[in-house]
Amino acid sequence: MQISSRFTIAIHIFACINTFQDAYKLTSDFLAGSVNVNPVIIRRILQQLKAAGLITVARGSGGASIAKPLEEITFLDVYRAVDCVEDGKLFHFHENPNPNCPVGKNIHQALDDKLLQIQHAIEAEMQKITIADVVQETKKCIGNTKIK
Repeated sequence: MQISSRFTIAIHIFACINTFQDAYKLTSDFLAGSVNVNPVIIRRILQQLKAAGLITVARGSGGASIAKPLEEITFLDVYRAVDCVEDGKLFHFHENPNPNCPVGKNIHQALDDKLLQIQHAIEAEMQKITIADVVQETKKCIGNTKIK
């Protein structure tokens, strides 16, 4: 199981926007330089975050800004915004278990509720962590970094 890297890239984007908002124009090129990915990837994620109402993006090279207080944006908000999982399901069930096999015929009944329980637990934990938590920790780490 692996959640798409779009999630961690989105969190990285928030940390960059908060850290550099007063010093730089926060374009997709600038953000891509920090994340070390193609600016096209950043633009796609910015569009998803904008559609979720988490950031604003000025047309052209106006840059991105955070749309609401960091304390109000949870990991779950970001996770849902960047569509990390297919059809809202964390676990992708293998296609077409054999209906002629007693296990294949019953595996969904035996497993689906358990997988959903795990997903709900993960989402509940994600709801407890905010972007403010990450930004605060990032600033602490930046303060401890020795510049050569």
